Amino acid sequence: QLSFIGQEAESVPGILGSKYGKTITRLDLSYNQLKSLSGIKSFEVLEELILDNNQLSDDLEIPVMPTLHTLTLNKNKISFHTTSSFILLEKISGCLPNLRYLSMLGNMACPNELSFTDHDEEDYQRYRYYILHKLPKLKFLDSRTVKEQERQEAMRVGAFMKIVTPSTATKTGSPTDSDFDGFKYTPLPTETASSGEHHGTFGRCRYVYYGKHSEGNRFIRNSEL
Repeated sequence: QLSFIGQEAESVPGILGSKYGKTITRLDLSYNQLKSLSGIKSFEVLEELILDNNQLSDDLEIPVMPTLHTLTLNKNKISFHTTSSFILLEKISGCLPNLRYLSMLGNMACPNELSFTDHDEEDYQRYRYYILHKLPKLKFLDSRTVKEQERQEAMRVGAFMKIVTPSTATKTGSPTDSDFDGFKYTPLPTETASSGEHHGTFGRCRYVYYGKHSEGNRFIRNSEL
């Protein structure tokens, strides 16, 4: 896995793809200033892509990544205004055919009560129905597992759900880091993996870290112990 964190990069440095692109399966680009995913397609076997705390917006161009199953876009600039939601979700659906885990908490497009106090659970559920209608293969969305009953309801009503986002006239501002103090995004909870789906591996773990943050403060998952 490769972590390139807190470097204020606006695009993915080409040297990362040319040096690690053929072997890296998990890439963490959090806390940068990314405005595009240019350079990502060099990572040919990528399975997990972490893009939290960047500047990615509705016009995001997504390369074809057939092996990617996890994408986190928490705290970016995705708003789903006008027809942009349809276009972006169509790109995700077409370019990421094996995506199963998606998280967009902290974006204006995601009317979660933790992000915007002027939204309630009903607003958030409408959003979930809409996303699941467009991406029916998802197993996990934001901080919640997708259950079969919810998926079936999304297929029935999702096409009619309009995602309500704060307007520029009433919006008090995008969430700041202080709004999320004490709240950790967990796009891959342990309960989503059943015992029958667990696969063991044996070998050397190669971890490459680029960042201003101390590695001692980085979150370590059970699978990395």
